[in-house]
Order: sequence, then structure tokens, then C-alpha cells
Amino acid sequence: METSAELLYLLKAYDSKDQFGFENDLERNECLQWVFFWHGSGAPYQGQVSHFTKAAPEKIPYAINRFKKETLRVFGVLEIQLSGKYSGQEKEYLAGKGKGKYSIADMKTWPWVKGWERTFEKGEMEFPHVLKWIDRVAERGAVQRGIGEGYNLKQ
Repeated sequence: METSAELLYLLKAYDSKDQFGFENDLERNECLQWVFFWHGSGAPYQGQVSHFTKAAPEKIPYAINRFKKETLRVFGVLEIQLSGKYSGQEKEYLAGKGKGKYSIADMKTWPWVKGWERTFEKGEMEFPHVLKWIDRVAERGAVQRGIGEGYNLKQ
């Protein structure tokens, strides 16, 4: 919960112009929905599959398979949002009207999802909108400065 709380604090204390948040109540709530969705679903599942894969892959295949499936299910929800399946318009970012706007929802989710290759095979990652979103966020200048030259997205 720490990162979500930190992001919400930083948003309230230092983002008075809503550069990474939203002035509109509906958009703000959509952003919070995606922060909480990742916080309560994506991060725990992906963390568990990563843990069990590294800790004892030969001893706990049930746990690995269960959390892999759940993480892929969550990636599927991200895919639906980014594809615009229900809104009728593809989104560039998780929250906001139209194509969306880079926000704390993306900041919360991207660091986890961008490392999908550590846990999943290419054939398992059948989410083209999520993959484009990973690249789109990675190309942002501030993200590049934040991850630094020594940070390898493929590790």
C-alpha cells in the first residue's frame, strides 16, 4: 500500500495543476479505480508468481500456475481498457477522457507490467494494447530520466 499512498500524497501536495491527476471528478475517480485495481489485483498476483517462480519452481507448480493465470487475467483487464472495447476509442493511458492522460494510474501500474518478460513467455503475453502502452510510457522523457541508462527493461 505504500506506493499508492505515496502517489496520492504527492498528487495532493505537489500537483495543484493536476498534471498527473484530474480536476474532473469522474476522471479523478477513474484514475483512482485503476490505481486501486493494480494495487489490489495486479501487484499481489504478479508478486506471487515472481516469488514462487524464483523461490521453488520445482516444488510449487500449483502456486506458479495459479498466480500466472491470475496475473494474465489482470493484464487482460488492462488490455480491455486500453483497447477501448467498451468506450469505442483506443486509449493511450489508463485513465481520462478520450485517449486518456498519463497519470498516477500509469505510474502505479507500469513499473510492474513492463517487466513481464521476467515471468512470462512471449506467447503468453497476447495483449497488443498493453505492449504498446508499455513502450509508450517507457518513451516518456521523465520516465527515461527516472529509470536511467543502467536500467534494463528486459531483465
